[in-house]
Amino acid sequence: MWTKRIKMPLPIATPPIQTYWNKAAETYDQEFTDTLVGRAERDMVWEELGRAFRSGQRILELNCGTGVDAVHLAETGVRVLACDIAPGMIAMARRRLNASALADMVDLRVLPTEDIAALRDEGPFDGAFSNFAGLNMVRDLCCVARDLAALLKPGAHVLLCMAGRIAPWEITWYLAHGDLGRAFQRFRPGGVVRLVDGVRINAYYPSISTMVRTFAPEFRLRSRRGIGISLPPAYAEPWARRFPRVFEGLAGADRWLGRVPGLRALAGHVLLRFERVEA
Repeated sequence: MWTKRIKMPLPIATPPIQTYWNKAAETYDQEFTDTLVGRAERDMVWEELGRAFRSGQRILELNCGTGVDAVHLAETGVRVLACDIAPGMIAMARRRLNASALADMVDLRVLPTEDIAALRDEGPFDGAFSNFAGLNMVRDLCCVARDLAALLKPGAHVLLCMAGRIAPWEITWYLAHGDLGRAFQRFRPGGVVRLVDGVRINAYYPSISTMVRTFAPEFRLRSRRGIGISLPPAYAEPWARRFPRVFEGLAGADRWLGRVPGLRALAGHVLLRFERVEA
């Protein structure tokens, strides 16, 4: 007797970047958010958020991670649609949100940055925000810029905190540890490829001028600020805790250095503020 063989759909493979961030979600707050470095850098980003967004506005957050920034914005009266590619990150963000009693202010979505065009019926938004290098994992930022422009009101502010291309602390740290390859990794034209826990990760470090060209003509760069010029990177946390007074001095200096032309590009992160140009 002949039996018809039914073809079962093949399981969809989880993208490597999603696998990576799902794993990272378990320890992200411990390894960055709650560190001295993480808190100091985030405080500076929050200063700029306070200048860009006001109570009553509704913004789109890309790469929201564990929801720290979304909850902070909600506390200031800003409504947030917060997206992340990793269900693990969204789960952590939801836990944080539920503990804050601000659940009605934040809408959490599992959504890759590359797919934000799916939100076209939910706009327009008053602004957008992405913190701490989430966009450095996106290869085609041109498409993201076009899709983002379609979601925003004219005049909307867009704050993007990107990993900088020139990071003296990172260069010095890895040279001191004899790792020449990682010391200058951000200068590689094709980006950086790493194998983390068996997962292949790509990261890209566009220059500020490249970002300006990428987001033109829909967006105009209004300001830039270095985040992490005198501050060491998060993996130097043991050193920061060993010398707390030195760290406090470096954190204070960073607030000033990050605004100095010529120096602000020499940072672990660069915070760019774009404005949506009228069509």
